[in-house]
Amino acid sequence: MAKQKCPDCVQKVPEYMLTYGDMVTLLMCFFVLLYSTGKTNQQEMQIILSVFKSSTGFFDGGNTLSKGSLEQMGMNIESLPSPTKGKRISKAKKDATQVFKSEIQQGKVRVSEDERGLVISLVGADYFNPASAMLLPPIRDTLKKAGGFLRELDRFVKVEGHSDDQAVLPGSNLAREEREYINNWDLAAARAVNATVFLINAGKMEPGMLTAISYGSSRPLAIEMEGSPESRAFNRRIDLVVVAEKSMKRSPHQSGYKLPDTKLPNTENSVEGEE
Repeated sequence: MAKQKCPDCVQKVPEYMLTYGDMVTLLMCFFVLLYSTGKTNQQEMQIILSVFKSSTGFFDGGNTLSKGSLEQMGMNIESLPSPTKGKRISKAKKDATQVFKSEIQQGKVRVSEDERGLVISLVGADYFNPASAMLLPPIRDTLKKAGGFLRELDRFVKVEGHSDDQAVLPGSNLAREEREYINNWDLAAARAVNATVFLINAGKMEPGMLTAISYGSSRPLAIEMEGSPESRAFNRRIDLVVVAEKSMKRSPHQSGYKLPDTKLPNTENSVEGEE
């Protein structure tokens, strides 16, 4: 049986339209994919575009997010705050406002939110004496309340110590009950440590939740009346920073995983604040 020859196809469009049609379809899929992944802010877009950037410009080779000089940038993309965690911090801010309502009305506590997380500033003028790191009774009461609130958040907390801009003069008061401090960094560090230990002992917080940091007089909160007794008293403060991206839950590869809760007696916690 003779084979029948297939008639020649009649092209009603130019040949380039086949490739052009495929390109348009791929572009449509690409933009649908971009739309479906959600909104991307300017910072995230700059990080993504940096993958394609080399010394001569965009789209000419470049590094990847997993290797080379942009490896850390790739890790930052993975650690960008999620909407869920952002909502959690916003709720914690609302709860903190209710817990410290009376202190906020008296001007002794400020509750704010920044890139670090939730910030609870203990700014009472009667919290610390000048050049002293001893916890006065008002700040002890506030720290007890803060300990009960922070225990429920399951987040790491940075206890940041601050001082005013007055110079610390060692040996100027030999009759004082506490040691002399070398400078404002030393003074602010002692305030942070004393507040941390008090949160552990009186606030019943886990030591692994807390870290003490000193900023000296380098980060004043009150700058409107700089140098006045009121502003200096405002800057003698403790900031409790609830870190948004750091949970207390440990994974097997992290330090402290399944370590025993017991410790040697009379070590870290046998200082001021123990009750």
